[in-house]
Amino acid sequence: MTISEKISYIKGLAEGLALDDSTKEGKVLTAIIDLLDDMVDEIDAIDEACAELGEQLDAVDEDLSLLEDDFYVDEEDEDEDDEYYDDDVYEVECPNCKDLIYIDESMLEEEEMACPNCGTRLEFEFECDCDGDCDCGDAE
Repeated sequence: MTISEKISYIKGLAEGLALDDSTKEGKVLTAIIDLLDDMVDEIDAIDEACAELGEQLDAVDEDLSLLEDDFYVDEEDEDEDDEYYDDDVYEVECPNCKDLIYIDESMLEEEEMACPNCGTRLEFEFECDCDGDCDCGDAE
């Protein structure tokens, strides 16, 4: 039995007793029943608000999950990215502004570039330690 059903039952009992509102006891019991009825209405309103908040929280949780997928790297994905970067991308620090610059082999072949942060001219001399196993032309 729900709270609403219980208060309705108590109201029915009070009406069946034919409480006299002119007596002190009748006034008190009628006021208590009215108060309980008001409390049930408030509780129902709170339950509805909680259900609505729960739905909104679920929607926010789904949106946050999508954002996490976009902005946070999964460890498995990070391992795959590391394999790619280990072979093809190099990290260079600008001697002037200390900014880290990531360059690939095609940039190394140009042998120079301007730092994207401060504009300082950077020169690259790349020596391969491949022992002649690649097409770099550095075979001993």
